[in-house]
Formats: sequence, C-alpha cells, structure tokens
Amino acid sequence: MTTPDPRSPSGEGSLAVWAAGCASAEPPFPHPEARLVVAGDTEGLSGRKLADHIDRAAEALARLRPGPLFCGMRNNLASVLRYLAAWRSGRPIALLDPDLPTGALADLAGRFQPAALLGFTHVADGSSPRAQRAAAQRGGAGTPEPHPDLAVLLATSGSTGNPRLVRLSRRAVLANAAAIATALSIEPAEVAPTSLPLHYSYGLSVLNSHLLAGASVVLTEAGLLERSFWTHLDAHRCTSLAAVPYQYEMLRRLRYDRAEHPALATLTQAGGRLSEELAKEFAAQADRFFVMYGQTEATARIAVMPPDRLADRPGSAGLAVPGGRLSIDDGQVVYHGPNVMMGYAESAADLARGDDLGGVLRTGDLGRLDPEGFLYVTGRLKRIAKIFGVRVNLDDVERLLPASGPAAATSGDDRVTVWTEGLDAAACARLARRLGAELRVHWSGFDVRSVDRLPLLANGKIDYRALESLA
Repeated sequence: MTTPDPRSPSGEGSLAVWAAGCASAEPPFPHPEARLVVAGDTEGLSGRKLADHIDRAAEALARLRPGPLFCGMRNNLASVLRYLAAWRSGRPIALLDPDLPTGALADLAGRFQPAALLGFTHVADGSSPRAQRAAAQRGGAGTPEPHPDLAVLLATSGSTGNPRLVRLSRRAVLANAAAIATALSIEPAEVAPTSLPLHYSYGLSVLNSHLLAGASVVLTEAGLLERSFWTHLDAHRCTSLAAVPYQYEMLRRLRYDRAEHPALATLTQAGGRLSEELAKEFAAQADRFFVMYGQTEATARIAVMPPDRLADRPGSAGLAVPGGRLSIDDGQVVYHGPNVMMGYAESAADLARGDDLGGVLRTGDLGRLDPEGFLYVTGRLKRIAKIFGVRVNLDDVERLLPASGPAAATSGDDRVTVWTEGLDAAACARLARRLGAELRVHWSGFDVRSVDRLPLLANGKIDYRALESLA
C-alpha cells in the first residue's frame, strides 16, 4: 500500500485536506523528499540518509530515562535531528532558548523534571542535578506520565518572568504546518533559511511547514546582519525569507535590494504589527509578500493575508488559515482550529492533562472582522508586548525599574515605552541598556522617557491610557 503524497492538491493525503481536518491518516513528517542542508555544505540530508540520522538520534534518546526532554534549540543540525528523533519516538520535547541563564533553566527543570537537559550553553548535556534529586525524591511513584498526544512544549513569554509552557499535540503541530504549507503554496522546490530562532514558534513553523511539504531548509546560526547569512542564502539559492518587523526595519536600513538576491521570491512577516509603509515597500521587493498573524498557543500562525489582497486591505492580518475559523466575542479575537494548544503547563503534573481548550483559543487581542472575514487586530486585553517577536510582560518590565521613583511601561509597535520621573538623557539610555540585558532582548526595543509627573487616576493608580496618548 502506497502512502498518498501530502503535497498533492487532491486526494486523501493532501496537505489541504489534512489542514481542513478531513483526513484521518497522519501525513509523513518529515516528508521523504524533505531536505536539511547545513549552510556551506552542498549535499544535505534527505530521504533514507536523513531517516538514518534521525534513527541514530532516536537511539541516543532511548538511553535516557523516561520523561519529557528539554532541548536548547539551536539553528543547527544536532538540534533539529534531536527534535525529529523525539517526534519519531513519540516523546514530548520542550524547545527552549539554548542561552537561558542557569537560574531560569534550573527553575524550569525544577518545575517540569525533564529526563535530560540537552544543548544548553550553561549546563552540560544530561540530567541536571536538580532534576536528578527530584527524581530520587519521587521514589518509584513519580509524577503521571505525559499525555500520549503531547508532542512539543514551547515557552510563552520569551525570556521574561517564569514562563508557562504551551502544550502542543502532534495533530496541532501537523495541522498548522499543513495549513501554512497550503496557504503559502510551499512546493518541493522551495528553499528556506533559518532566519529566526527555532525555539520561537514562527521560526519552528518555517521548519515544520517546509519539512512536511517536501521542501528544503538551510540551517544557519548567522543573523540577518551578518555577511555570511546572505552569502549562504545566495549560494543555496534560497527562495523565501521569514522575518519579524524589527528585522524588516534593519533590512530597510541595510538598503535591501532584491536584484542582489534573484532567487529570493517570497518574503513572509509575523511576530507583531508591521507598518503599512514597510509592508508596501517590501511587497514591491518580492513576487509574494505574506503578512501573517499568530500566537504560540495556536502552534504558530492563525491568519494569512493573500499577497494579491495586501493593497486593498492595508492594516489587515488576513484570513484564517486553512482548517481554521475566526470570530469576535465582545471585541476579543477568538480562533477555532485543530492547531490550538492543549493548554498551558506550570509543572510536570500538567503534562499529563488532555486537551483543555477543545480547539478554541481566546487570543487576548482585540479586533474586528470585515464582511469578507479579513481580520484587523486593534489592541490587547492584557499587558503583553512584543519586542522583535519576543513576548514581554509589561509587569515584568516594571518590576525591574528603579525603586527610587514612579515608573511605568506601555507597549507600542515592536517597542516598550518606559516612563520615568526626573531622569536625564544619559540615565534613560543606561536604563534602556539594563532592561535589554535583564530581559535578553536588544536594548533598542526600550524607549525610555522622562516626564515631570506620571498621570494618575482618581484611585491613585497610573493612568496608562494617558501615557499611551503621549507616545
């Protein structure tokens, strides 16, 4: 019996059918024709050769004690093979920032008791001492086994605070990868570089959608501002590039010119609101420019703007991805689809729970739908901001501000504005750099301003709306 090609436009195994939730058979992941290429190499891994590498990585994981794995997810072959091996083994894996500080990683390990910590900068590979002590204290009883549907765990709040983990099922990961591959028409000839961290849901979705569609992914740890990134992009004839708003701002400053990269036909954007001016500018630099909207809680992307509608729908995040549906409830954007997470996890015990949400995600964003179903995101219900695609809790920012006087934080497009009283320009600059270092995002994401007096409400609390009107 042959396996249906999940890339075909029709048939039970097509990505379109899977994304719509009408196919029961799980498509092969990665697709037999999918290809991983380390930047600078020429051959790459695909077919039986890639499968053999995944099998060997799975054998190494099998020697670890049972339980979820913590992986410092880098944009390199070892991390990707580890991820695919865990997938093949049916073993849940948390894909985390490999440069997490020791204290933050110890907190997560203490709460979730992983079988091993692999690929982290500040911790040697293997079980952490704290995890080992926790295992010994559990005796033979242990915590409940992770739910059999659980596949991937991603952190919700970047590097700030004590992040919860988003519980993603196998079906959610595959459904969103299929929906993205369908909406973006990813074909086997497509070649995408790892321009975003793979522990970030947008970056991971680029990897997943291309591997599911039988396309190629070029693995590079270089950033967009490094010459080597563009050298490899051109050498491997990459056809698409994924970026967040801040990266597009950098590309503008670098005077990006498509003529210098003739193979690069498709540009995609998510991770925050892109200005209409930048969207128009980069749409002119590509055959196809996709503006998208998503959340980690929906495995990655929720809505995609068709490139041919970008001009007549400025400011819109697009239409729901295939297999999904959008609605508005009391002003809040609600997404319905098979790619919605199972729920959050605060500790190891939560990993045993089943699906808490039933495919319905209340996004926490305010918005509206036009008569054709195009989504417009108009604001946020909660005090969460995005800096260069990383979610930052504004309350966490305020907790880091000096205790010497009143201060507040508000959000804007890809920036956090910090309001203080009585600081000069030099002190504001120092505070911005300190916040960047503490929260592990670039300091330019913080606009620190000094005012004579912070506006207050009648109850004595800070008037955030008044501050936002000053931004």
